[in-house]
Amino acid sequence: MQLIGMLDSPFVRRVAVSMAVLDIGFEHRPLSVFRHFDAFSAVNPVVKAPTLIDDDGTLFIDSSLILDYLDQKVPPERRLMPQELAQRRRALHLIGFALAASEKTVQIVYERNLRPAEKQHEPWVDRVSGQLSSAYALLEREVGSAGGAGWLTGERLMQADITVAVAWRFTQHILPGAVDPALHPALAAFSECAEALAEFAAAPLD
Repeated sequence: MQLIGMLDSPFVRRVAVSMAVLDIGFEHRPLSVFRHFDAFSAVNPVVKAPTLIDDDGTLFIDSSLILDYLDQKVPPERRLMPQELAQRRRALHLIGFALAASEKTVQIVYERNLRPAEKQHEPWVDRVSGQLSSAYALLEREVGSAGGAGWLTGERLMQADITVAVAWRFTQHILPGAVDPALHPALAAFSECAEALAEFAAAPLD
């Protein structure tokens, strides 16, 4: 298997961390959708990260679809999405807001870094920033409600944990100061715990 994309993308990184947790071996090819467009397009003409190339050559895109496929390659007791309905509902709830936070972070970065200053639309940036803050406010409440009891949907690290931790670290890294850690102590502590794991260290953001 080959995982194509840069680890500074939260969508690529959540797949890389998940594959490490699932103990699924892969070759990482750090191609950027910007700097390595031609090389990436030779692999996947859509140039979307992450791209997963299966052993038979099948291409998969979209991190959630990739992770759904990978979960089916391991026994049920090792899967990263809960099988029990109530826990699965909570996992999907948390993952959705973490992915939204990642997407809003990307939108702000693109607006600030790719669009000329005179063409940046501040009302739109303000709206996206509000959406970003709201996503993390909800996640702070959810993580805090666990009361430091451990992982978010069970007794072991699972997909909701990975995605929430990856999203938080991404925003803090690429938009420092946009979301104050002092106002999100549960998320900050949760992220620190996750980032200390070997599976996260094996897929470093920086």
